[in-house]
Amino acid sequence: MDIQMLIMIIVFGFLAAFIDAVVGGGGLISTPALLATGMPPAVALGTNKLASSFGSLTSTISFIKSGKVDFNIVGKLFPLSFIASILGALTATVLPPALLKPIIIVMLSIVLVYTLVKKDWGNETTYKKLSPLRMLLFCSILVLIGYYDGFIGGGTGSFLLFALLFVGFDFLRAAGNAKFLNFASNIGGLLLFMVVGKVDYMVGFVMGASMIAGSYAGSQFALRKGVSYVKMLFIIVTLLLIGKNAYDYISMHF
Repeated sequence: MDIQMLIMIIVFGFLAAFIDAVVGGGGLISTPALLATGMPPAVALGTNKLASSFGSLTSTISFIKSGKVDFNIVGKLFPLSFIASILGALTATVLPPALLKPIIIVMLSIVLVYTLVKKDWGNETTYKKLSPLRMLLFCSILVLIGYYDGFIGGGTGSFLLFALLFVGFDFLRAAGNAKFLNFASNIGGLLLFMVVGKVDYMVGFVMGASMIAGSYAGSQFALRKGVSYVKMLFIIVTLLLIGKNAYDYISMHF
């Protein structure tokens, strides 16, 4: 790897992790950067999982230290995200991820509209113990998101954040819990990609080092700025995710 490529990996890794530490969507930056090195798509996904695992662990630790992770809830959900991501990564080695593009665009649009319409949504935590039916629905959604993370990955943090907001967490606490679950899905997907030999370890460790720095900076910035900052960044990243997926879909079919 030449020096220019190395600098690109480090810079984009930092930026991706900074954003991903708060609201997810870092894959929107890091995966294209890895593809630009000439990696096959499956290897880029696996390498991104390796680097992102360092970033998600760093931001998770920051949120844990600040008391923004509810272990009584997400601790029990960790295995679901982990196993679902392994299944998603297994699918990614067989089927092209582009198959899900139309569904992703629709889902992200619903997330964005709901967030914009509900002006005071996520400003305060209103979480209460879920009924068995709501808990079953919530767990099912988390399994789907974990599967999606292993299969595609980009925007997983945004989907997790939305799911946690929907059950009553404020934006900041939802961000902390989302990173914990995102770490689970990152590790699950990574293990599968390692088994099938789809990880470039040298590039992954280099990007992972820059992601540690980016994740720490992003999580600390979010904790200082509070709920309003997280909500604003969530809206911006969701818009970018919609635009990127729509562009990919149109480019492929027209």
